[in-house]
Amino acid sequence: MTDPGASATATAAPRSFAALRHRGARHYLLGAMLAMMADNVEHVISYWILYQKFRSPALGGFAVLSHWLPFLLFSVYAGALADRFDPRRLIQLAMVLFMAVSVGWGVLAWSGTLEVWHAAVLLTLHGLAGVLWGPAGQMLVHDIVGRAELQSAIRMMATSRTLGVLLGPALGGALLVLCGPSLGILINVAIYLPLTLWLWKAPYGPRFRQQAAETGTRALRGIDEIRATLREVAGNRTILTMMLLAGGASLLVGNAYQAQMPQFADDLGHGEGGLHYSVLLAATAAGAVIAGLVLESRSLLQAHPRTALILAIAWCFAIAGFAVTDVYPLAVALLFVAGFLDLSYNSMAQTLVQLNAPVAIRGRIIGVYNMVGLGLRAFSGVTVGFGGSLIGIHWSLALSAMVLLVAVATLLSLALRPAPAAGE
Repeated sequence: MTDPGASATATAAPRSFAALRHRGARHYLLGAMLAMMADNVEHVISYWILYQKFRSPALGGFAVLSHWLPFLLFSVYAGALADRFDPRRLIQLAMVLFMAVSVGWGVLAWSGTLEVWHAAVLLTLHGLAGVLWGPAGQMLVHDIVGRAELQSAIRMMATSRTLGVLLGPALGGALLVLCGPSLGILINVAIYLPLTLWLWKAPYGPRFRQQAAETGTRALRGIDEIRATLREVAGNRTILTMMLLAGGASLLVGNAYQAQMPQFADDLGHGEGGLHYSVLLAATAAGAVIAGLVLESRSLLQAHPRTALILAIAWCFAIAGFAVTDVYPLAVALLFVAGFLDLSYNSMAQTLVQLNAPVAIRGRIIGVYNMVGLGLRAFSGVTVGFGGSLIGIHWSLALSAMVLLVAVATLLSLALRPAPAAGE
């Protein structure tokens, strides 16, 4: 029997940079890149404000938890909202929250009245804004480009967001030095405006969908909504496999090794900071950006479950290799390869999930995917970080990657089995 995940992909010959042929996609991707850059500018300046004011490692830990836990707790609800309401307005609401948080940091830092509870509220609101943006943004790009060019749009969206991650710290550092923390983070508010204003009359969303009559308006039912959506997921082999892949990678490895990069740099002989340390931090993001450009330039690696799993296995080897090497150039190369593979398999998995999701609950399905693929990152610090305190950070990361490799290999062996015939 033909794999249902493969049949869901477009049959037309793929085109290079297909998503960019849509004017709306170009506008959205540019706006999303700027918004992600502003997000990272805020991280740079707000974390500096926190350190200077409180010098509290616990508050720094709360900053990480408040960023990822909302994805675990509220992604399905954000997806349900994207099913019921215009995704443009939800993204605008998220941008308004981001801007309000930047204003809050700026005013409180300028007035000298920042307290711990203020910081906790601002960090939590920032995390909630990210959750609200996720499913709505994915629904919107689906509306803009349609099924045939969805993989291109998802890869380009991941590339544009990664560009924002790369550029944000540089701009944040410049604003911090040139303008100071208060004025710098207030200036940052303006970077969210292009996407917010473009969405006001962008001709996309429920009113413009050809399938508008098919979309559901099912009421949000609290925890039962999560159970119902999980039952829908369990009935689709491709969606379930991709969610297990995303959840396993998020839980066991995630991006927890980035927080441990100072120790890796020190063990590689470059603990003084500066350029060598910065290159290690940027290598993964650079690999992801190059992946987006290379894959789209030739429209390579079309979405298929088995391909996604094989790429994820290669990613595990790259992460494990980085963990155990003591050669700096090799470490940089492996991080670059890991970034390339990360974007490749993650964008493919997300494409397969969206293509196979029923139209009426697509937002909810995306919400579940974000819940496992992003929310479980809150716990990757346990496997990599706390594990590192017991057996060393190198071996904890390598062991986590190898455990994930075994899990993905198991998923691949199951994916290679023919799907059961109807009625079995």
